[in-house]
Amino acid sequence: MILVTGGTGLVGAHLLYKLASQKETVRAIYRNERKLQHVKNVFATYGDGVDVLFNSITWLQADLLDIPTLTEAFSGVTKVYHCAAFVSFEPNKYQLLRRTNIDGTANIVNLCLAEKVEKLCYVSSIATLGSELNNKPVSEETVWNPEDENSVYGITKYGAEMEVWRGTQEGLNAVIVNPGVILGAGIWHYGTGNLFERAKKGIPYYTSGTIALVAIDDVIRAMVTLMESDIINERFVLVSEHVPYKQFLENLALSVNGKPAKKQASRWFLNLGWRLDWLKTQLTGKRRQLTRHLVDTLESDTRYESGKIKTALKFEFKAVDTVILKIGHLYQKSV
Repeated sequence: MILVTGGTGLVGAHLLYKLASQKETVRAIYRNERKLQHVKNVFATYGDGVDVLFNSITWLQADLLDIPTLTEAFSGVTKVYHCAAFVSFEPNKYQLLRRTNIDGTANIVNLCLAEKVEKLCYVSSIATLGSELNNKPVSEETVWNPEDENSVYGITKYGAEMEVWRGTQEGLNAVIVNPGVILGAGIWHYGTGNLFERAKKGIPYYTSGTIALVAIDDVIRAMVTLMESDIINERFVLVSEHVPYKQFLENLALSVNGKPAKKQASRWFLNLGWRLDWLKTQLTGKRRQLTRHLVDTLESDTRYESGKIKTALKFEFKAVDTVILKIGHLYQKSV
């Protein structure tokens, strides 16, 4: 029995399609019943047979902090893919991020140990990898610096990784993947899927930085292959290409027949933007759309090295421009 957490998210849903297609015995946990439709939407991007595959999965409603229900979810489980996470770069969401990403992962690790699970795959992020000097590419060996201007998301995902490594010290076999920005189809109203929706309407500005991208198919293939391999207690960066934001937004627009961004947003403009966004949140209570850390990210040219996964698995990544065109086509079919 394979257990998947975060089954209604982008990674979880695409992973479930892969496992169900391979006729694996799968149990998936979810929190919000309404989001089960997202899974069907993702399955539909692959073709027909959505209901058959969806119904082959055993679904269990559970929260990562609900130990009794989680214990039930672990009954008979031999492998675990921990995809569940809360994603936010809003500083005022730190406590929620901590509870979900750190405390929730600690519960998953503890149950893996208690139930003698054979192997755990944890989906982390490049946000946990820290930074290098002199434009050196960031890799699995880059040391996390707690004194850096790390995002609240990165801090809590790093804390979650520490829980996984703690588990390995107590006898758990685990692998961690650190993907860049994941491009995938089927969930269009939030996450990276929403970028295609916004590109269709028109994104007016681009920024000076680059974005580290990877296709969802590559992430899933790496995860499943690592879990089926003898590799344990290692982590792997998953980044296919680094693309300038201007080019990325042009490719997005091309994929959905939208208008490409024409103007570069200056640093002054972006700094004003995140301050006004903060003020709007204070006055209205609405969630932040632009934070100072996000501005730094949009102007960053950080490079990531994925040589380790290529060597370990003879792994080749898909070309990002082809992936964007395919997802854009699927988006247009869905609307």
